[in-house]
Amino acid sequence: MTGKDAENILTSGFVHTIKDPLWGNIPIESGMRALLSIPAVEKLSRIKQNGPAYRIYPGAVHTRLSHSIGVYHIGRRMLAEAAMKGHELPFSECGMKSFLAACLLHDIGHFPYAHSLKELSPKTHEEIASELIADDRKLRDAVIATGADPQITGAIINTSIPSSDAEILFYRHVLSGTLDPDKLDYLSRDAFFAGVPYGKQDTDFIISSLSYADSSLVLNEEALSLVEQVLFSKYMMYRSLYWHKGVRSATCMIKKAIISAIDENIITFDALYLKDDDEFRRITERYPSFKPFSLIDEAEHGRLFERKAMRNFDENGNIERKALPIKMRAVVENEIYDMLKRKYTALRPFEVIIDIPEPISFETKIRIKSEDGLVSETQPDEIIFSQASNLFSRNLRKTALYLPQYVDTEDARMAFMEADRG
Repeated sequence: MTGKDAENILTSGFVHTIKDPLWGNIPIESGMRALLSIPAVEKLSRIKQNGPAYRIYPGAVHTRLSHSIGVYHIGRRMLAEAAMKGHELPFSECGMKSFLAACLLHDIGHFPYAHSLKELSPKTHEEIASELIADDRKLRDAVIATGADPQITGAIINTSIPSSDAEILFYRHVLSGTLDPDKLDYLSRDAFFAGVPYGKQDTDFIISSLSYADSSLVLNEEALSLVEQVLFSKYMMYRSLYWHKGVRSATCMIKKAIISAIDENIITFDALYLKDDDEFRRITERYPSFKPFSLIDEAEHGRLFERKAMRNFDENGNIERKALPIKMRAVVENEIYDMLKRKYTALRPFEVIIDIPEPISFETKIRIKSEDGLVSETQPDEIIFSQASNLFSRNLRKTALYLPQYVDTEDARMAFMEADRG
């Protein structure tokens, strides 16, 4: 396909406009717009993008649907930029529309409350999304109506599906790369609604610096600093927003309540699949006598536990060795409870919570086009951040102990240290 043909497909028929506070007017064609009203997609309008973060940053009540529309918008602009600069492109019309559908649908498998439930799931949200596209007849028919292929759309989202198709592999790289539309939207969007300056990106300049070469999207060499900007923004957003101690408190309280309910056969994890925030709360409200569910109520009303003890995550530490598997975490929590219960008689076992955030990565690999047109992958010494990413990860990831406010910090620290020695 010629670049001109691809550009026409990516710019023609976009007769509708979505008003977005971040990107302004987002053009969308009729089929893609119709996807937004399918129940599996419309549900995202009732899932907050950053879960309980709004308790710390009241403006952060934006939804996964608005984020998904933003990813669709940036993804289309990226392909259009490549098409405008390319002569011959190995794209197909079905492939491009499948990529746009994947951008719009990439989060349909997400759980409510952001990452509170993610760690508990035996499936990734990408796997759930691809299964939904394959099994939900209404959704599958709506994807077909856009001109996309449901199987290709699912394979772009879910990278665990084996594929040797060069076009699918290309779209996967675009949707989940170092400068992907997902990251460019959520960093800027989350910063915008939380009212913090750290995540905002020069998205227009990033897109204008992209082109197609050597079977991939490549970045102009003079724009390499943009990669560092995105990576540092990700670090700062984790430090200030995603892993703020209050957000971590709410997250681990919700997680502890659900783990307790599953362990005691109050609910099954399958009951949590494909729920929005309100449906999730209705599940827990059915069991008013189950005391650990009070943690969710406390978190939702901003009565958060305090971080009483903390240290850098140590994969060789005794607490991590015993508590890293989330289903084994109660072993360490019960040890600490036993040390505190004599002095704090009102303390209940489920109110002792060890928090270990999931590992995060800072991707630095991207293909760069030099002024003479040569394409190469970035080397470790080309991006300063790549040399410091391990340090940043260690600085961010903390093993922490959360307890009700009335527990004395020194008592909590002593119990935490004793559990780490054991």
